Amino acid sequence: MERLTISLNDKLAEQFDLVMHKRGYFNRSEAVRDLIRDLLDTVHSEEPDEGHCIATLSYVYNHHESELASLLIAAQHDHHDLTVSTMHVHMDHDNCLEIVVLNGSTRKVKHFAQRVIATRGVRHGKLHLLPVDFVDERDAARNVPHGGHAHPAHEPAEHTEDAALV
Repeated sequence: MERLTISLNDKLAEQFDLVMHKRGYFNRSEAVRDLIRDLLDTVHSEEPDEGHCIATLSYVYNHHESELASLLIAAQHDHHDLTVSTMHVHMDHDNCLEIVVLNGSTRKVKHFAQRVIATRGVRHGKLHLLPVDFVDERDAARNVPHGGHAHPAHEPAEHTEDAALV
């Protein structure tokens, strides 16, 4: 692991510490790592639509609006190759929140998300992209290491107290 040193004026450091603690970080290093990851994700999302990604698309819509629910379902079926899963939440009597997990080429995922978000009646649409290196699923199934780690078959993930979510 590479060690970096940064200098901040007192006011900025104090503000950073307050936000860091509000968000539940135990140390500055982890908070800075997340800031860097967010910046890299932002830069990647602004670059040409190359590569592969996992993404979540979230949006709110009124299910009483004429044909809107049918249009959204049809869009997902038209892109079944991208759609991994959908969660549908009834927010109140009229409004629904949908969260769609997508997996595919960045170009296709962005195109699908833009189509859904631009649909009349869809509100608060947001796409969150996570760029990933494509992994051949056949290698993963054979327990072939990739990306510096292996996925052992039939072994549950280890959980430690340090990793527990509060």
